[in-house]
Amino acid sequence: MSVMGVLASSDALLPARSQMALSLGWHIILASFGMALPAMIFVLHRRGLNGDDDALEIAKRWSKIGAVLFAVGAVSGTILSFELGLLWPGLMEQFGDVVGLAFALEGISFFVEAIFLGIYVYGWGRLPGHLHSLMLLPIMAAGVVGSFMVVSVNAWMNAPAGFSIVDGEVVDIDPVAAILNDHVWLQATHMYLAAVMVVGFTMATVYAARMLQGHRDRLHRLAAIVPLAFAAVATPLQPVVGHFAGQRIADDQPIKLAAIEVVTTTEERAPLRLGGIVVDGELRGAIEVPIPGLLSFLAQNDFDAEVIGLDAVPEDERPPVAVVHLAYTIMIAIGTALVGLVAWGVLRWRRNGWVGIFESTWFLRALTLAGPAAIIAMETGWVTTEVGRQPWIVQGVLRTEDAVTDAGYIWVTLTVLVVVYAAMTFGVLATIVSMSRRWQAGETDLATPYGPAADIGFADPDPEREVES
Repeated sequence: MSVMGVLASSDALLPARSQMALSLGWHIILASFGMALPAMIFVLHRRGLNGDDDALEIAKRWSKIGAVLFAVGAVSGTILSFELGLLWPGLMEQFGDVVGLAFALEGISFFVEAIFLGIYVYGWGRLPGHLHSLMLLPIMAAGVVGSFMVVSVNAWMNAPAGFSIVDGEVVDIDPVAAILNDHVWLQATHMYLAAVMVVGFTMATVYAARMLQGHRDRLHRLAAIVPLAFAAVATPLQPVVGHFAGQRIADDQPIKLAAIEVVTTTEERAPLRLGGIVVDGELRGAIEVPIPGLLSFLAQNDFDAEVIGLDAVPEDERPPVAVVHLAYTIMIAIGTALVGLVAWGVLRWRRNGWVGIFESTWFLRALTLAGPAAIIAMETGWVTTEVGRQPWIVQGVLRTEDAVTDAGYIWVTLTVLVVVYAAMTFGVLATIVSMSRRWQAGETDLATPYGPAADIGFADPDPEREVES
């Protein structure tokens, strides 16, 4: 049999899952920048209007980086919209009318974001300063609203609402109730905090690496401290939101919680075990916290509460426990490390001021790892959410295997998508690196007419300020 014949005869479930995981995992990084980067640019732009030339220059540079990321994100987002119908016709045929409003509102948000981003990027030197900066507000709003709509669909998959099923038919459709399902607020908040962490730490990572190379001028420090401040606010809030989200899971998706914590049998006063790996269905190498019933308390606010185990459902209704537990463990480990990094930074700030944060070579080295670590934490968080729901694509209503396409070419589309995403990744990195090198070489745009001449804040303590940016 030819290679194409083998591919065409393969089962579609594995490649469909792989293709969706690749698309979502790749796109969510760009979506994070659309959610969080405009707010950081806004802070810098407003500071620039008040007399900070460096802040205005950073805002101008980041607006161009944001435009590149938005352009590529538009492509990957469009691919995702086609994939829903291509890969999961069973989902869209039955529930397209239920989730359609969310996707429509997301599309409107996308257009608003595109329009005002274009105005903002091309408005440098053309619009009055304060009006120009206000163009960021609809960009920020559209990014938040658009992401909320997409997350609402995913939350709906975890907590389906807004419809009834009568004689196998979906009736009594209420798209607003579907959007405002029981999981949406916690999941959307969790996602937005993750986006701020990813963007904040990633942007700070870039400038920390430059500072380690000796470029410790004021512009680099300012470009690091602003996103780091955003991340410093979001990071300690994330475990708090995650705790309440976990309690929601304990109520609505107890088998997912059982997979996360590897609770094999239903038990009261369930202990909390940290780390470890699952081998042959057993958790090995974990550390049990010496507080009896701690998992019960975390799940139900009661040390004596019952925690549902994997034995409560048939084996074919259990998620792949090893994958879910490992992904969750990685997310928690990285999140804890990032909280520690923030605490370290705050301690240095209190002792030495904001400039002193970056005087420690070890802190800068840790910061260079924070961006990639935050991305990994976000990706493993999504693995926990999505794989933990299996075998359901809509919790308790529709199984993933019943929603997948029966087309025989999905291996082909997956292969093509890998090539396309690899090319887009290379293109994005090459473009941003090229822009960065030109900035480092001293190339700048024409001076903004409203750019102030005086420096009124974040004074550089060095008498000889490095000119290279």
